[in-house]
Amino acid sequence: MELAILTQDGRDTGRKAVLNDAVFGITVNENAVYLDVKQYLANQRQGTHKSKERSEISGSTRKLHKQKGGGGARIGDINSPLLSGGARVFGPKPRDYRFKLNKKLKELARRSAWSQKALDGQIIVVEDIKFDAPRTKNYIKMANDLKVADKKVLVVLPENNENIYLSMRNVPKTYLMRAQDANTYAILNNGVIVLTEAALEIINNKD
Repeated sequence: MELAILTQDGRDTGRKAVLNDAVFGITVNENAVYLDVKQYLANQRQGTHKSKERSEISGSTRKLHKQKGGGGARIGDINSPLLSGGARVFGPKPRDYRFKLNKKLKELARRSAWSQKALDGQIIVVEDIKFDAPRTKNYIKMANDLKVADKKVLVVLPENNENIYLSMRNVPKTYLMRAQDANTYAILNNGVIVLTEAALEIINNKD
C-alpha cells in the first residue's frame, strides 16, 4: 500500500510512502486484538480496592438477642453483614489483574491494528514535524492544515521532541507517542494517526 507524503502544512510533496504489507496489509485477527486490548486495560488497574470483613469491623462481639423465641431472624453480633455498618460479605480484596500473553500474539494484534487503520484510511504520513518553539498554536495550525482538528489524533514520532510535546499537551483528544512504543490499544483508540516518515520506517521494520 502507498500513501501520499504531506508536509506539516498539508501540502502534497509529490512523493509516496510505502506501507509494509506484512504490517499494514494483513487479515485482521479480531481475537488477538481483543486479548491484547484486554491485557493493556487490565494492566492499568491498580487493584487496591478493599472492603472490611467481619473480623476487621470495630464493634462488640456480644450476641444481640437470643437465638430462638424472639419471633425474629437469628442474628449474631453488631458486626453482622445483615446490619447497617456491619461487614461486607465476599467484598473486594487487593489483587493484581495483570496477565501474560504470548509475544507473537501481541505482535499479531499490533499488526492487525495497523492494518485496520490502513484499511479505514485513517493514517496520514507527513514528511516531518518541526516547531521552532513550544506553542499550542503551532500544533493547532498543523491540525487544521491536515484537516484533523475535529478528530481524536495520535501523532507518532521516531523519538521524543520537547517542542512538539509541549505544543500538544493542552489540546484535548490529542496524543503523542514514539513509534517503538505504539501498542494495539493506542492505535485503535484514536480516530486518525499522523506518522512522520521516520516513524513509519521504524514501524515498517520493527513489526
